[in-house]
Amino acid sequence: MSQITSTPARTGVPIAKGAGPVVRPPKAPLFSTLGQDAPAGLVVFLVALPLCLGISLASGAPLLAGVVAGIVGGVLVSWLSGSAVSVSGPAAGLTTIVLAAIATLGSFQAVLAATVVAGVMQIIMGVARAGIIALYFPAAVIRGMLAAIGIILILKQLPHFLGADSDYFEDMNFSQFDGLNTFSAIGSAVRGLSPGSVLVGAVALGLMLLWDTPALRQRAWVRLVPGALVAVISAVSLNQLLHVVAPGLQVRPEHLVTLPVVSSLQQLVGEMTFPDFSALRRPATYGVALTIAIVASLETLLSVEAVDNLDPQKRHTPTNRELMAQGAGNLVSGLLGGLPITAVIVRSSANISAGGQTRLAAFIHGLLLLVSLLFLGSVLNLIPLSALAAVLLMVGYKLTKPALYRKQWQLGREQFVPFIITIAAVLFTDLLKGVSIGLVLGFFFILRDNSKAGSYLWRDTADDKADPEHMHLRLPEHVSFLNKASIVTTLEQLPAGSRVILDGTNSHVIDHDVLEALEAFRRAAPARGIELEMRGIRQVDLAGH
Repeated sequence: MSQITSTPARTGVPIAKGAGPVVRPPKAPLFSTLGQDAPAGLVVFLVALPLCLGISLASGAPLLAGVVAGIVGGVLVSWLSGSAVSVSGPAAGLTTIVLAAIATLGSFQAVLAATVVAGVMQIIMGVARAGIIALYFPAAVIRGMLAAIGIILILKQLPHFLGADSDYFEDMNFSQFDGLNTFSAIGSAVRGLSPGSVLVGAVALGLMLLWDTPALRQRAWVRLVPGALVAVISAVSLNQLLHVVAPGLQVRPEHLVTLPVVSSLQQLVGEMTFPDFSALRRPATYGVALTIAIVASLETLLSVEAVDNLDPQKRHTPTNRELMAQGAGNLVSGLLGGLPITAVIVRSSANISAGGQTRLAAFIHGLLLLVSLLFLGSVLNLIPLSALAAVLLMVGYKLTKPALYRKQWQLGREQFVPFIITIAAVLFTDLLKGVSIGLVLGFFFILRDNSKAGSYLWRDTADDKADPEHMHLRLPEHVSFLNKASIVTTLEQLPAGSRVILDGTNSHVIDHDVLEALEAFRRAAPARGIELEMRGIRQVDLAGH
């Protein structure tokens, strides 16, 4: 029996003979899309600012830590990343990790040192090409995650829209830090709603709906100005008008944006917190750093995969470069006293929805966060939270449109079941747990499909015509453990007394699990009267024999 020979692995993409060099479309000038990116960056800034502050509070960190992270995500990561429309900043998914890390290490300064180390780890992951795991996220799970985030945005924004929640932190988990859950928080908001907030939010929402109507979208000037920006400006104006004509309906101060007012760069530096590198002498710091690096990397890879699906131009983000960019961002954020950062779906979705075209939009959002700390605090503190809630209600709806559900249903059970289960799991747990459940279910369907007979063995009919009882079965070039069920099922269905050639001469790699299964079949074949010849498949010792 011949032995399988070692063949060098083939890499790269085969190029057809005679094909010329790959011609890439020329890059547009840097500021050619400024007219679209600037308004989009402003909208993302308005959405991101209260989120940065809220996530700081929920993480037990200084208030400026979230804003610093947002600035780094916008000003630095936007240029290092290969994504055109993704926006980075502090993420709600890391709040519990930071809160626990402060308790473990004893201070936020120690957590900053761990964040710096986590950034270095992410850079190493990118260099090691760990970003390839993003290619294994099933499309149904990604769409389910996006739809779930859309539903969560709608449910979580309703208390702010009703003017009954002054804590703007977007706790994406079903069970919230305040002891309520997603549904009980809405019930509590209905009982304590503020008429002024509802009025301002309703006007903002109505303007955005009007702005999206086909009749208005036909006008060039309407397409240049995002509806969200119009809604926020109108909400501020309406609230100031209510102060004059109906003071009882004016939005209460606790339901306005609350930005710390800093009068100078020196004062800003004095308010910042810096890492305590003496914490690096403690092993626990590296455990925290590893946790931050892994969770931030997973959230980032999920986010960029989802954002690529949302991008109207369907551009692809290089995932290894993204890991290195996020690593550099976390390294700098930790050094400057900022929270850990990731690519964030909510802000990225708001960017796409507002018409952002390039990374310039994310950069402008980061620049505005920086400028707002120095010059715009008193102005931005006039924005009602219900107006920002209206903006996110629209973003949430666009993520979970009914058309998406119809499309997944039409694709069949294998696509719809992981999609709907992912939605339910994310809604009732959190993002990572929900996606993990969706991935497990998607993996189940993959295994089930791989177990179907004949999927990974090809019968050479040319050899079989001379003798119907003679079968020539060929293995494919790469045989992994996922192919085992299919191969075993095919071999079990071979008729007794047949003559079989099992041919692996064209296989470059045969997984050891499959080799054991083939060896077990070789030993059992005589008892079934099967005459077996194995070509290019080496024999292995079976466990226990």
